[in-house]
Amino acid sequence: MKWYVLTVISLAGASLALAEVAMEATWRKLTAEEERVIVRKGTEAPFTGKFDNQVAPGVYTCRRCGAALYRSEDKFHSGCGWPSFDAEVPGAVRNEQDPDGRRTEILCATCGGHLGHVFTGERMTPRNTRHCVNSISMDFVPESDLDANFQRAVFAGGCFWGVEYYLQQAKGVIRAVSGYTGGKTENPTYEQVCKKRTGHIEAVEVLYDPKQTDYETLARLFFEIHDPTQTDRQGPDIGEQYRSVVYYRDEQQKATAERLIKTLQEKGFKVVTRVEPASRFWRAEIYHQDYYFVTGKTPYCHRPVKRFE
Repeated sequence: MKWYVLTVISLAGASLALAEVAMEATWRKLTAEEERVIVRKGTEAPFTGKFDNQVAPGVYTCRRCGAALYRSEDKFHSGCGWPSFDAEVPGAVRNEQDPDGRRTEILCATCGGHLGHVFTGERMTPRNTRHCVNSISMDFVPESDLDANFQRAVFAGGCFWGVEYYLQQAKGVIRAVSGYTGGKTENPTYEQVCKKRTGHIEAVEVLYDPKQTDYETLARLFFEIHDPTQTDRQGPDIGEQYRSVVYYRDEQQKATAERLIKTLQEKGFKVVTRVEPASRFWRAEIYHQDYYFVTGKTPYCHRPVKRFE
């Protein structure tokens, strides 16, 4: 169900224009002040927003539609009076030229709600980007409530560095974490896994927003960033810890993975990917996280290959 609202937009004293914005039935009803900022592109007063100085771990979402926008680990204190972030959830934020012709407006890519503005070249962080966001345009999901608002998927396809690298750039992916799963040893280390003493293999756990992507999209990407026809290896990396596995969390994920494998087999691919129930996922050591972004290198045994077209 949809309904529509007419918003009046004034362009520096020019004639008024009417913008028709589709309103989804699942969107939250806004207060008058929220509508002034989110719909009519206003700005809250600096140093008044509830999230300006917040440092709690979690995910910032769109106040109107609930889509994930920013991660707490990308938030920093800029001193400008509004919450600042130097990165967004991939695909979650849309940029548009501001009517003043000088600034770049940022909007929720899901519902079009006004968030604030983005600035570059200020050298406040290594990413050299500052998303200046109105607190009133956002909600916050604390770490303890992530599973109640978002979904997870677990994939293993060779060295977790490469799998993580591609998955964490996919639209709607909030986090991609390298780790170990499939075995019985608690708190396994990288050295233990490499010595085949734990039963675990290298894998990546993805936290994603179902408002912006879905499990099948991510599973298709997984089958196209690694070679699912290689047994216990991926390129030059050889060993059972590098085997290809989809770890399903429910029957729907299982059915999706099996259907995609069948599709590839019908196309002539001799897929060896296993489909197994998910077990506890153990986060890998810190030096394995975001490896290619931290080092500035690129994957040596993973590359995108279109297999479903």
